[in-house]
Amino acid sequence: MGQAFSCGISESFIARYAGIEMVKLHFDADAIVFAYERAKEIASSIGIEPPVPHLAGFAYPHIASLGCEIVFPQDSEPKPVPLLKSPQDIDKLSEPEDYLAAPLIQKRLETLKKLLDKSPNAIRTIGHLYEGPVTTAMLLMGEPFLTLPYDDPERAHKLLDFCARSAVNYANAIRKKLGFLISLGPVNIPDDFAGLFPPALFEEFVLPYWEILYSGMQATKRHLHSELLRQDHLALLKKVKIDIFDPSADQYVTPEILKKSCPCDFTLLIKEWEIDALSIKELENLYERYTACRPRNISFWLCFPEHEEKIIALLKKARSMA
Repeated sequence: MGQAFSCGISESFIARYAGIEMVKLHFDADAIVFAYERAKEIASSIGIEPPVPHLAGFAYPHIASLGCEIVFPQDSEPKPVPLLKSPQDIDKLSEPEDYLAAPLIQKRLETLKKLLDKSPNAIRTIGHLYEGPVTTAMLLMGEPFLTLPYDDPERAHKLLDFCARSAVNYANAIRKKLGFLISLGPVNIPDDFAGLFPPALFEEFVLPYWEILYSGMQATKRHLHSELLRQDHLALLKKVKIDIFDPSADQYVTPEILKKSCPCDFTLLIKEWEIDALSIKELENLYERYTACRPRNISFWLCFPEHEEKIIALLKKARSMA
């Protein structure tokens, strides 16, 4: 059986190629249509299907629904402003009466409506549904959350439980609004900060809240994206029945470690810095090395115009091994 792969064009590249600021991919339907029309040119040039128009993904709508302010720079990723100023603020947390009432969500719903009027085939989304419980807690509280399990474990559990359950409730609210059937299906949790807890704490402060989220979302297949796990964490993935693990840019687990120690299928990413630093021959050798570790999928992205030749070469290599 051949090696599966995927290749895409990053949202930041799409904005730059169209000559627009990144923030317009969040809030300007005309700019989104224009940018994705231009993106057809580069997709054709490298030989892949063109990306489908959609609002830019990282907008943090779940925590916005809870009252968190999200700052949108003109030409970089959005930045959440922590909502909780002290551990005592956790005691005051409550779910909103209407998860979709936040101004940011209303603005993005309005942008989506305009986008669908102009491009009916656009993806019906206002951004990624949620972050995982640990990452959500970090976004709501900032770095002080990292010591909370040591200093005040009861409040740490309380915050993580709130993060997981509110994520399910937000997801159901937005899916209902956008006309999606709420039913059984595969579920992905992106929880990049989870690996900051060592395995002993990981079992207590991470796994139960992943379980709440997977169960609440009625997952038939459990996908996990997390970039800070170490080798000692991998065996624990079996305890929450992870089907596919995406380490993405995880610096601690090599493909060889994953092949040896990961209890489930995993994917691999040829990272942006590798595409920048390595020659075409070195990238081809890297692809062969990755393939030998038998990942479920190998992905790579076009992020800068100067990488186009390398992406074309990687595509040729990937297709020859598919």
